[in-house]
Formats: sequence, structure tokens, C-alpha cells
Amino acid sequence: MGRKVHPKGFRLKVIREWDARWYAEGERYVNLLMEDRKIRKFLKGRTKRAGVSRIEIERHPNLVIITINNVRPGLIIGRKGEAVKELRQNLQDMTGKKVKVEVSEIEKPDLDALLVAENVASQLVRRIGHSRAMKRAIMQAMRQGAGGIRIEVSGRLGGSDMARREWMFDGRVPRNTLRADIDYGFTEGLTTFGQIGVKVWIYKGDILPGEDPFSTGAQRTGANEGRRGRRN
Repeated sequence: MGRKVHPKGFRLKVIREWDARWYAEGERYVNLLMEDRKIRKFLKGRTKRAGVSRIEIERHPNLVIITINNVRPGLIIGRKGEAVKELRQNLQDMTGKKVKVEVSEIEKPDLDALLVAENVASQLVRRIGHSRAMKRAIMQAMRQGAGGIRIEVSGRLGGSDMARREWMFDGRVPRNTLRADIDYGFTEGLTTFGQIGVKVWIYKGDILPGEDPFSTGAQRTGANEGRRGRRN
């Protein structure tokens, strides 16, 4: 089998930062890690309709800061902030610490790999053809200014007896270049024929030397060079 490297883990501390920012040792590390998993699972379940892509957790001695990156912040905040207050109270009861919840809006959901993967998977569940779903997602991402996008689906596509893998791409997706800002997302869709896996890579340009890679305003280049392709 080939060696696989996660696109986000490959670029940690080069152009990406961890989603969980804290330090612990021994048994405390294990407990906090399990607590992070519970927090993410709880928030994913409570904010399904909000289009949550990324949950960042930052810990201080007596404070936990949770940043929820989503498409519809109004659904999380609620009327006069009632929903987010209830969410904060539930998290404080779960962790036993003071919790600060921050909601960040994703301005271009068509350039978020996880949201694109969930969109394609939902179309497959609704029995829309995988080729049509992938073409539509690629077209929307390139229209929003992506430098390249690659979508891969695997499973019993179209109800075939044997599982197979298909992918489409447009533009450049340099997955082995560390300075390339590549967003990656994976999800699964449960269809009547079984699970269909969906992987998405979106290239947003290169982060040049001298730029702060962790700032939202970092300059990115190489957005309009590429090629189009498909493999069945």
C-alpha cells in the first residue's frame, strides 16, 4: 500500500496552525484529549444546520476558548444571543471550566473543502449522479477563485455491484508543496447501496516567504494556472 500523508498535518507549523492549542502531560493529556472529542461531537450534533467546518479549541488555566467556523452564524447565536448562551452553559457543565464561545462566519463556503465534501455527499444520498455532483462543485469552486480543486469518490457508485473509485479535478493541486495552501475535507454519505466516501482538495494559492502564514490576510499567488482533467 502507498504511504498517505494528511494534507493538513503535513503543513503544521509551516503554513497551518493546530485546531487544538494547549499543552498537557501524562494522564491529564489523555483526559483533555477525550474532552476535546466530546466537545467537538457535541457541537457537531447541536449545529448540524449551521454548516460547521472547523472547531478550534484553545485552553488557558481556567478558561476554554472555542471558535466555531460556520456558514450560518445566526443559527448558532440565536435571537438576542439566547442559543449561544445555552450552548456556553452546556459546555461549562461538560468541562467544569469557564467557556468562551466565538462564532466565525465562512464567507465563501464553496472554497471550504469539508463543506464541499458534505455537499457532494448529500447529493449522492439524494440519488443525484456522482459525476453531476462533482462537476457542479468544481465549477462553483473555480468560479469563486480557487486555484485548483480535486474531488474523489469511492464506493458502489451508481449502485454497481463492485466498488470503484473515480475522481475529477480542475486547475493545479500541488499536494506535495509545503507552501501551497491546500484545504482538505473528507466525509461519508450513507446511500441505499452502502457508504460512499468523498475526499476534496482545494488549492488556494501559495503563501510566500516573509508572510505571516497564520493571518487571514496572508498573500497567496498562483491562483489561475492549471489544467482540467478526469479519471474514471
